[in-house]
Amino acid sequence: MSRPIIGISCNVKEENGKTFYILHSAYVNSVKEAGGVPFLIPHNPELAAEMLDALDGVLLTGGDDIDVREFGQTLHAKADLMPPLRQRGEFALLHALDQRPTLPVLGICLGMQLMGVHNGCPLIQHLHDVIADGDRHVGNKIHSISGAIGAGPVTSSHHQALASAGPFETIALSDDGVLEAIALANRPFYVGVQWHPERTQDQELGLGIIKKLVNAAQK
Repeated sequence: MSRPIIGISCNVKEENGKTFYILHSAYVNSVKEAGGVPFLIPHNPELAAEMLDALDGVLLTGGDDIDVREFGQTLHAKADLMPPLRQRGEFALLHALDQRPTLPVLGICLGMQLMGVHNGCPLIQHLHDVIADGDRHVGNKIHSISGAIGAGPVTSSHHQALASAGPFETIALSDDGVLEAIALANRPFYVGVQWHPERTQDQELGLGIIKKLVNAAQK
């Protein structure tokens, strides 16, 4: 049986008038270790649907913040926005994925937030505004989560989170109530996790999450 091809969304770096697509090697290495073939997805909104035709699964990666003004929220002063090209590309992918509901999707950190906002979930733009110790979620800190997806320590690096699950099922929370994992019940595998499984040591909540995507893509 051939290994499934997993498309991984790239970050965008703009420097000296040039645009670069970049990606942390941990995403690539995790997909490979989980049994998939990593395939980097550049941000070409007009080609999103055609790129998906070549893939067996999609991994939406972490990154900077969503410009929520596009979705009717006021922008927080602490927001550190992703490049507009990336935002256009990510939402083009999500729209194209809506037309391919059986294609497995895993969103990590920003990827989970993109999935949520795309499906109407409001965003907490700065966790420090709503929980006492927002710092415990930033800077690759380790904290515990629990829920249907599993329980244990995870590595996080985010100052934003979904304010509510909207149409999703909540499948994990942190011990301070932050939404940590979501899934759509009407799609075979459409899952978002707020932590970074590619940097989490716990096998079930680390590489095991990537394996769930690869296994779903194998079917």
